[in-house]
Amino acid sequence: MMVTSALVALACLCLILVGVCTSLHVRLKRALQQQAERDGVRDQRIKELSKRLDAYLTGSITMGEELHELRQIVAPIPDKLSQIEQRNPSSLSFTQAARLAGMGASVDDLTLSCGLSKAEAELVAKLHQSRQANR
Repeated sequence: MMVTSALVALACLCLILVGVCTSLHVRLKRALQQQAERDGVRDQRIKELSKRLDAYLTGSITMGEELHELRQIVAPIPDKLSQIEQRNPSSLSFTQAARLAGMGASVDDLTLSCGLSKAEAELVAKLHQSRQANR
């Protein structure tokens, strides 16, 4: 009789272990499925971020190329201005405007003091600003 009750207890214990193992197996499958879903969402997000990064890089490269082209266009302007000043007898006003711009004169001050048009005064002011920025 003791052997039978021990066998019954052992059978019950085995059934409990089977139930626990089954429960653990179900929970493990559910956790793996949830992890796979999170991995899919993460991979999709990585793809989206990669596309955005590519777009930003392309934009940066394009802006860099355009900036380089603009530098090539603008670089000869100071020399051209010097040539104009040397050829034109009224260039004294440009020289004076350059000095005043160096002292911080505004565009309006340049137009009034030197007799320059507003566009010419803006050009002199911007050239002076770019020279100071390069120093």
